[in-house]
Amino acid sequence: MGEETLRRRESNRKEDGQSIQSHEPQTMNLQKQASLSLFSLHGICMIVGTIIGSGIFVSPKSVLANVGAVGPCLTIWAACGILATLGALCFAELGTMITKSGGEYPYLMEAFGPIPAFLFSWTSLLVTKPSSFAIICLSFAEYASAPFYPGCDPPQAVIKCLAAAAIVVITIVNSLSVKLGSYLQNFLTAAKMIIVTIIIVSGIVLLAQGKTENFKDSFKDSKISASSISLAFYNGLWAYDGWNQLNYITEELKNPYRNLPLSIIIGIPLVTVCYVLINISYFTVMTSTELLQSQAVAVTFGDRVLYPASWIVPLFVAFSTIGSANGTCFTAGRLVYVAGREGHMLKVLSYISVKRLTPAPAIIFYGAIAIIYIIPGDINTLINYFSFAVWIFYGLTIFALIVMRFTRKELRRPIRVPIIIPVIVTLVSILLVLAPIISAPELAYLYCVLFILSGLIVYVLFVHYKFNWPQKISKPITMHLQMLMEVVPAEEATE
Repeated sequence: MGEETLRRRESNRKEDGQSIQSHEPQTMNLQKQASLSLFSLHGICMIVGTIIGSGIFVSPKSVLANVGAVGPCLTIWAACGILATLGALCFAELGTMITKSGGEYPYLMEAFGPIPAFLFSWTSLLVTKPSSFAIICLSFAEYASAPFYPGCDPPQAVIKCLAAAAIVVITIVNSLSVKLGSYLQNFLTAAKMIIVTIIIVSGIVLLAQGKTENFKDSFKDSKISASSISLAFYNGLWAYDGWNQLNYITEELKNPYRNLPLSIIIGIPLVTVCYVLINISYFTVMTSTELLQSQAVAVTFGDRVLYPASWIVPLFVAFSTIGSANGTCFTAGRLVYVAGREGHMLKVLSYISVKRLTPAPAIIFYGAIAIIYIIPGDINTLINYFSFAVWIFYGLTIFALIVMRFTRKELRRPIRVPIIIPVIVTLVSILLVLAPIISAPELAYLYCVLFILSGLIVYVLFVHYKFNWPQKISKPITMHLQMLMEVVPAEEATE
């Protein structure tokens, strides 16, 4: 990172040891456009809407397959919710101590310096965030196209074209308006809660009718081992991914000292209860064997319980996945924006729209990379890449919280979690990263590590030394893109 960026970081620190605040002009612009608060439920809706997506309709089979019985399966789902809540509370301390958007990026920057922060942005922008966006949109496309191909699987070309169309629409909506993307998120969150409520209420009614035979001897025939539990967590936590999404838009959240932790404390336990109840509902109509044989668990449930209104399930599952994709796009665009602002990505990515006051270049870039992932990839491969890479940086970020307890004691901490919580989450993160390598080693994990480390070469050449020839090439490109998209550096947007 150059001296200018270091000076800018130092100027943001208050001399009396208060928390690091982001006072840059572009922050005010985004805050003027956004109105994300707890009272309007935007904070809670962002968490619930982003977490509940395709995962709860895809992961139950994988979790059950790894532990082999109903009892351990439900236990894993509850434990994943607890872990997500603990991790989010750690992020709440980080988010109120360092009130900058960009999720893990500013925390790694303050704790370890520019290199780990750059590697995070490098990996997130080119692997984890676009692959997550692609996974969710592919899931949406599968559910949305299934009714048109009864009795057979939809063609891959149809699924991928529909997924690409979903990415384009979501990208356009979030580029046009922060409020439009936020209102769309609220609508889709309400829609997905309808299908969640339908499944949960149906399950409760069936339990009241005595459909409890699948819960007898619920721990019988379970496959409990370190590797099986780790892999079950791996798949369950995919369904919970998104628990840290509010930290990507801290600058746009009203009163983050209050609303960030409250949104977490309300939102994630709400999701946990829903997930456990949904799994209980599945088991009221399906045995473990039947659930494992089902191609789409929620659709099978709908066929058995809601017939002839079973078409409701794929329709609202499609709403659920598209809502999750919208929430992911809304928050990940801010990561690109912050990385560009710090000089770690193309400068044009830190520009904002003159008319819309949105980080449009960052969002468009993010959508374009996600479309590239859709072309050759399938859901299972993308999940493997995503989960492995993302938990490396989750663990490193929460370890940064532990480190800053000793190295940055002067920072004000409106929220202070017991030190045992980040220690536990850090250890679990290490286990989650090592588990797939030990239990099922694949070259994909090696390729992922090599890609992350390749960011060091990019950092040294283009960020640290700042060679002149890349800047000579990028300046005319930046100028033409700036005119095409009508975007300006945020500092100039206040004039």
